[in-house]
Amino acid sequence: MVRYVIRRLMWLVLVLLGLCAITFILSRIVPSDPAACYLGPRPRPEQVEKVRVQLGFDKPLYIQFAYYLRDLSHGDLGESLRTHRPVLQGIWEHLPASLELMIIGIFIALLVGIPLGVISAKKENTAVDHLSRLFSVANVSMPAFWLAMIFQIVFFRWLEILPIMGRIDTVVSLVSPVKDITGFYTLDTLITGNWTALRSALSHLVLPSLSLAAYSTGLIARMTRSTMLEVLREDYITTARAIGVSEGEILFIQALRNALGPTLTTAGLCFAYMLTGTFFVEIIFSWPGLGTYTTNAIFLNDYPVIMGVTILMAMFYVAVNLLVDLLLAVADPRIRLG
Repeated sequence: MVRYVIRRLMWLVLVLLGLCAITFILSRIVPSDPAACYLGPRPRPEQVEKVRVQLGFDKPLYIQFAYYLRDLSHGDLGESLRTHRPVLQGIWEHLPASLELMIIGIFIALLVGIPLGVISAKKENTAVDHLSRLFSVANVSMPAFWLAMIFQIVFFRWLEILPIMGRIDTVVSLVSPVKDITGFYTLDTLITGNWTALRSALSHLVLPSLSLAAYSTGLIARMTRSTMLEVLREDYITTARAIGVSEGEILFIQALRNALGPTLTTAGLCFAYMLTGTFFVEIIFSWPGLGTYTTNAIFLNDYPVIMGVTILMAMFYVAVNLLVDLLLAVADPRIRLG
């Protein structure tokens, strides 16, 4: 297992090098002057030239890339052209909001998708199975941003029961401000006993987390159903039924335990995918997370932020995949890490 982890980490370094090169080149061929972006609106030509020399934009592209890799090796992702603040600081400030949304979203997907897949496999080719499959396909097919707007119309405009913007009500943030401890509003309000802010934070999480969870719910339900159908046809399941084991124990203990491998892999991939899937959802709900931060950087061609977030996403995706593989190997000794 140690050799496997080391080999995967070596591949991660190669992937990051290639990703950095591609992103760096693409960001520089866009018709825009980063020195002018750094100075803001209406800079004078002499100011632009001074900043271009100061930031090294006057040097050849390969030298600029070498400088970027040197800084990256020391954990320096550069400075935002828009805010003039370290990119790493901006990422850490916005990442907790996105992670909170992702964790709630994957929890909803697992809570709904796995039981739905189990019931669908149990009721194969019945009306319940057909409805479950229709629900799963619909969730996978519907774009998250479209579903988010439908939720806003129904729950905010028609029913007027849920908010649609931000992480907490403005009045609540003034009367009962959240003390920043972890960056997760739900956790911080629990730690400090700020129940008013907790209720507001939970109400703001409902619609964006449901929008984000829809795709993963459908995918997990489909995968669970598929693997459960295979397991339920095994001889030991037939034997368990013959000796009088209850159907609930057969489904949710014996069969589900052996069918969870592919489902956990799918859930891990869905969780990693959510880091980019949050972009549209965050924009629609004005959620101050990594998606909003990155989108603003793209509009302004703030390439240090774009590159920093790209690197973070690649590392996150590889780390989640590696963690899922290790968890599967621990849970099932039959799995060999190649």
